[in-house]
Amino acid sequence: MDSNQTSYNAGQAKGQTQEKASSMMDKASNAAQSAKESMQETGQQMQEKAQGAVDSAKDSTNKN
Repeated sequence: MDSNQTSYNAGQAKGQTQEKASSMMDKASNAAQSAKESMQETGQQMQEKAQGAVDSAKDSTNKN
């Protein structure tokens, strides 16, 4: 195998490695974004439930 072929093969391997790394980073970024959105949704639901409990307590207090 001549040195040009060796250099070509090394370049191919490097390019494939970079592409795989980029793909893995994209997947990790997407997973992080999904987790963030899920946490925000959960927080919103908890806030709504807490507000409902406060409203219910106020209603109960005003009835007496």
